[in-house]
Amino acid sequence: MIFKENDVICTIMKRFALILFYMLTVCLGVAAQHTVFSGTVANEKSGERIAQASISVDGTDVAVVTNDDGFFTLKVDRLPADITISRLGYRSEHLHIQENPPDGFNIKLKPAPIALPEVVVWTGDPRELVNIAIEKIPDNYSSSPELYKCFYRETAMKRQHYIYVAEGVMDMYKTPYDRGIGRDKVAIIKGRRLLSPKQSDTLGVKVLGGPVLPVQLDIVKNLDFLLNEKELDNYAFELLPHATINDRLQYVVAISPYTLQPYALYFGRFYIDCETLSFTRAELTLDMSDPLKATLYMLFKKPRGVRFKPKELSLLVDYKQENGVTRISYIRNTFRFNCDWKRRLLATSFTAFCEMVVTDRATDGIHPILGRDSFNSHDTFFDRVDYFLDPNFWEDYNIIEPTESLDKAISKLLKKYK
Repeated sequence: MIFKENDVICTIMKRFALILFYMLTVCLGVAAQHTVFSGTVANEKSGERIAQASISVDGTDVAVVTNDDGFFTLKVDRLPADITISRLGYRSEHLHIQENPPDGFNIKLKPAPIALPEVVVWTGDPRELVNIAIEKIPDNYSSSPELYKCFYRETAMKRQHYIYVAEGVMDMYKTPYDRGIGRDKVAIIKGRRLLSPKQSDTLGVKVLGGPVLPVQLDIVKNLDFLLNEKELDNYAFELLPHATINDRLQYVVAISPYTLQPYALYFGRFYIDCETLSFTRAELTLDMSDPLKATLYMLFKKPRGVRFKPKELSLLVDYKQENGVTRISYIRNTFRFNCDWKRRLLATSFTAFCEMVVTDRATDGIHPILGRDSFNSHDTFFDRVDYFLDPNFWEDYNIIEPTESLDKAISKLLKKYK
């Protein structure tokens, strides 16, 4: 049974790597940085910590996001004068920093009220709004090659226990948005991984995703994924109440399956800037109403006697507008499923998760990444990085801080290795 369990997880994750873990990973080399400051972001009214809040240094492209515990750490070459904290549905907070408090910054965000000037009210067909936003992609997104720096993490859990963690800093060369994704390339600068020493876990996670594959999930650049006429014809569109992102009003268009197809479709929401009509956020969840279709989409193959039960396949893509240009900023992916065996009473649950945040952008000396230096779709992230050994591994690189639960899991896995 142990071998079969490994085999099914391996093949499922391989399919996941090919279809779902197409997460955009963007990065560049890091400059010398010496100042570190950290803090938390919370809802001013409820006190609840806010995950995935963006913390950016004004006047630069340096940024990070809070983890699921609402905690962040930002590393810069000097203490920044001003930072901006933003999150969907909240008013952005602008802080002038003079010194780093010994207990960190405890930042409170106010929920954003929705004021609707008549100029931003859309009364037409929401499908037409999406079509206009697609037509304006060449105007709203980068028209020149760019090189980014990012932090990427992927994890796998068996039931409630982490069995795999891998993370890295990478370079990514990105062509203009009026071109395809064929020449977009990723190169790993630095990475590390940690794997459960149990034999029953090993094979199940070695094929988990990879930072090059997310290129496909930049849905604004890779129109073949969803934002094309043929695919959009499969969906019904509904205009929802407005939202705010970075203090900018957003149209919110919901999509839901409208036609029957031999493959599973998505439920989702597009956030479109009311002024520029650029896509600023996409939230997609695979339709699980037909388990067979969802399984065919998610599963490559499985051993005989194993029953696969899909639970969730979801995707979040965030873009950020700055100086008239909208760029990718954050991607998050979740993949959940259960497996059981005919002779077992209880199913085993698995969760694969990955996220990426853009932490900086090069402004000069931009060159394509050579093929021999790039990470390609046949590579596995696991085999290209080292084990967790150095406690100061990340040095001055900006990362997404691990949550408290993940930090504890890493400590336990390290003790097992020792």
